[in-house]
Amino acid sequence: MSTITSKWFGEDEKNVRALFTLAAKVSPTIIFVDEVDSMLGQRTRVGEHEAMRKIKNEFMAHWDGLMTKPGERILVLAATNRPFDLDEAIIRRFERRIMVSLPSIESREKILKTLLSKEKTEDLDFKELATMTEGYSGSDLKNLCVTAAYRPVRELLQQERVKDKEKKQKSEEGTSSEDAADTKEEGEGENVIILRPLNMDDMRQAKNHVAASFATEGSVMNELKQWNESYGEGGSRKKQQLSYFL
Repeated sequence: MSTITSKWFGEDEKNVRALFTLAAKVSPTIIFVDEVDSMLGQRTRVGEHEAMRKIKNEFMAHWDGLMTKPGERILVLAATNRPFDLDEAIIRRFERRIMVSLPSIESREKILKTLLSKEKTEDLDFKELATMTEGYSGSDLKNLCVTAAYRPVRELLQQERVKDKEKKQKSEEGTSSEDAADTKEEGEGENVIILRPLNMDDMRQAKNHVAASFATEGSVMNELKQWNESYGEGGSRKKQQLSYFL
């Protein structure tokens, strides 16, 4: 939205026109709109400014394809988790409406392998991890891996605190100069910090702190399923026969 809107009257429509003009010059092009409901929501929305309605009308006029020249290949791709807030004219212009549900057990296993591909691991059972993360989204799995990766770091910091505490106690007790020299020699080789690899215990402990952020049986998921049945690809509406009354 920040690349389209402007405080000057009429600049919003010019920016939309410039977007499609640039896309036509460098075609084939994909115009990707993230969180499309914020820009192309319902035009009957209460409290919406008139400038937003003009942006939508200008966007739909260029998107309709009537002004597209032969040979110009422009694909409009959008993503949203609130498709029921979109305007009906916008929904009609999306030829395919695909619902991306939560990852399956096979997908979760692949996501975990990808996230941990560059990390040092030890005896990780990805099938077990995929099974115990039922209902997790891709973002939840990333948070799970990040939380698990912090555990070796915390253990190392805890060990450093214990060492510093022991050194402080020895200095307070008045150790001899010979003991102090030995301590200094032992500390000279501790410049390189090596973290231990991640294991299954790290992942299990991280799961206790990171829960699924999306309820599979919640109200939002039910609304998404109902919308997908009405407008999405493969919805049950294709199996219903229309009846006309004379």
